Amino acid sequence: MINKEPEKIKTMFNKIAQNYDLLNNIISFFTHYQVKKIAVKSLNIIPNSKVLDLCCGTGDLGRIAKKLTSSCEVTGVDFSKNMTNIAAKKNPNIQYLEQDATNLNFENNSFDYILMGFGLRNIQNRKSALKEVFRVLKKDGVFLHLDFGAKNFLNKIYDNIISVLTRIFFKNKESYLYLLKSKNEFPAPDKLVEEFKDIGFKVKTIKYCCFNLISFQICTKN
Repeated sequence: MINKEPEKIKTMFNKIAQNYDLLNNIISFFTHYQVKKIAVKSLNIIPNSKVLDLCCGTGDLGRIAKKLTSSCEVTGVDFSKNMTNIAAKKNPNIQYLEQDATNLNFENNSFDYILMGFGLRNIQNRKSALKEVFRVLKKDGVFLHLDFGAKNFLNKIYDNIISVLTRIFFKNKESYLYLLKSKNEFPAPDKLVEEFKDIGFKVKTIKYCCFNLISFQICTKN
């Protein structure tokens, strides 16, 4: 099992923040932004709604939500200060806060939509984070979760290619290889949605993209 002690993970993401967008482009073969756009677009975000981009990284999901529904109010949260600093520069019309996803500083029932991409698998206490998502989401609110998908033979081929690319392009190899290891320890989507249900979410949609390598799930709080 990977050590996901929060301070260690925070330190790692602060170190790689400057190269994070480049990393995402390389490991997704420049497809990650389009997949994120497909996922967020499928929500049909209502005008003037409140959106939380949780574990926002450099802010892609929140930026897409704001572009698609300009009147929505987006808040981005990440525990990496370096990530939120970059996100704020890229998206000056979005508020960014440094917070822990397992202990959010928001009132109950605060958001209409919560977006979470490639973040849940880096949290040591996944259940606590999901409980916080459920708590701050409004009744009938929507939770979008996006991460890697099926663990099939293509997944193994992908890992081998990415291991080579990260060794070529990045000096901090250990941090980037951690991202692959965390992906492989993370539950497959069909297992993950059972955790969502245990918290109280109703799973509405499970979709796969890029030959099933990426998946997003849409849940509601009923």
